[in-house]
Order: sequence, then structure tokens, then C-alpha cells
Amino acid sequence: MLAFRKIELSDKELIDSYLQGNNYRSSDLCFCNLYCWQEKFKTEFTTTDEWLLIRFRDNVDGNSYLFPMGKGDLKEAVNLLKQDSENLGTRFQLRGLTQQMCDELQAVEPDRFTFKLNRSVSDYIYTSEKLIHLTGKKLQSKRNHINRFTKENDWSYKSLTNNPELVKECHRMLRQWMIDNAEDKDPSLVYDNIATKLMLENFEYFGLRGGVICVEGRMVAFSLGEPLTQDTFIVHVEKAMTENVHGAYAIINQQFVLHEAAEYTYINREEDMGIESLRKAKMSYQPDILLEKFVAREKEQ
Repeated sequence: MLAFRKIELSDKELIDSYLQGNNYRSSDLCFCNLYCWQEKFKTEFTTTDEWLLIRFRDNVDGNSYLFPMGKGDLKEAVNLLKQDSENLGTRFQLRGLTQQMCDELQAVEPDRFTFKLNRSVSDYIYTSEKLIHLTGKKLQSKRNHINRFTKENDWSYKSLTNNPELVKECHRMLRQWMIDNAEDKDPSLVYDNIATKLMLENFEYFGLRGGVICVEGRMVAFSLGEPLTQDTFIVHVEKAMTENVHGAYAIINQQFVLHEAAEYTYINREEDMGIESLRKAKMSYQPDILLEKFVAREKEQ
């Protein structure tokens, strides 16, 4: 029987050992997200000699599993998860599968599963070159926002690396940001706040990169991220104070990639969680890859 347990900070090295080297580019597959969002998803893990296995609670159907991460017999790993699901009395399902994962599952288990697109957790991926230079007619409005910001403000970009005092200031800005957005009824904001605070508290331990935008010495935006795969950088957090500061989101988006992630080909800006305003914002940057995610369920016998 598998012994799943809560993820602790001390598990980073172990979990990273299974995640390193994967090329899926999925936002689910990094220790930072697994740890910082476990309050929402009740995420648990276990390992075998060959596999990292992740169990979590989804918003609809109860227990779900991520695609097994490792280099052993995939069919065997899937059957271990199936047995765990049966022990819990829940319908067996894998969530967050990329098309590549679906193909790999089909190769070892042909015709066992049905696959359904889950658009709200699909990842938005852009080239770093696009986010830095914003070339082309479709991104003209983004350039306009940045041009207006730079003309109207005495501003600067600062890196969070080796700057603990600036990290403390991010905590203060986050508290104010939550106050300013208190009327937003989206319940995910509570968990987003928890996750962001954990990232700031463990900034160096997680190996994160961060940057801030200041206007006349006052912080108006910050962003946090980290390398995800060999060619992809992931942006976990982007916060900006928009009152009386036009273009704050546009400028931190561009400057963060320019200063912290320009050496990576792709930038994963994670999913939209089914929030229409967030989807509109992420689509407005013209993603180069919409990394679709699927739910796999066993076919009815």
C-alpha cells in the first residue's frame, strides 16, 4: 500500500531529483508550486525507487493524481495509483496531463482511458523574445502602455536576488494589494495570497528569481519565478498596484523577463484558472504555445 504524506520543505531535494530533466514544460511539475499550493489542493506525495507519485484533491471529483514522474515501468506506476484510488473508494483519474503525457499513457495502455480537455488549467507559454520586445501590430497596445509608463514616471527596476530588505518590502506591498482587491469575490485569491507569502518567505531556499518596479522609490509591482526546464522559465507571481500607476503590469511583465529570464527560450505564465479576466489578459499577449491539459479517466467496462 502506498504511503502518501504532506509535502515538507525538507522534501525539496528528494522531489527535485524526480522532476529534474523532464521536458513537459508543465507548471505543475516544480517543487515550489507543489508545496505552496498544497493548502488548496491538499497535495500529498510518495516515492518508490523509480517514481514520484502525487495525489491531490481537485475542485469537482475528489482525489486525483498527477502523471507519474520517473523512469521505470509507466504501466506499473499507473496501476499503483489505481490501487490507491480503489482503496479510497474514488473514481481513478489523472489530471493535468499534457498531450505528450497522454501519448505516453496511450502507448503503454492503449484504449484504457478517455481524455477530456481542461482548458482552465492549460498553461500559457510565450517566447522570451516576444515578451521582451513586444514586436508586431497585435502587441502595439502593450508597447503603448509601457511607453506611457516610462514617460509619466521616474521609475527603476531592481532585482530581488541577494536583497532581503526588498523581499520584506514585497510582503508589505502584497498586504496592501490584498486590501485593494478585497472586493474581488474569487476564492482563489486567498490561496494565491498563501502561496505568494510562502514564496517570499522561502525565496532563497526555493532558488527563485524576483524583480520589482519602483516609482519615485515606492514599490508598485513585483514578480517571482524560476527555471522550469532546460529551455523554459516559469513566472509564479505577478502583482502590481494599478491605482494612479498606468501600465504597471505591462512594465513588470517585460522587465522581469528581460532581467531575470532572457536566456530561456520560453516563458510559462501558468494557467488562467477559468477566470475570464485573467484569460483575456493572458491571451492578449498572443501565446506561442497553449499547453493544453487533459483529464484521463478509465473507460467504463
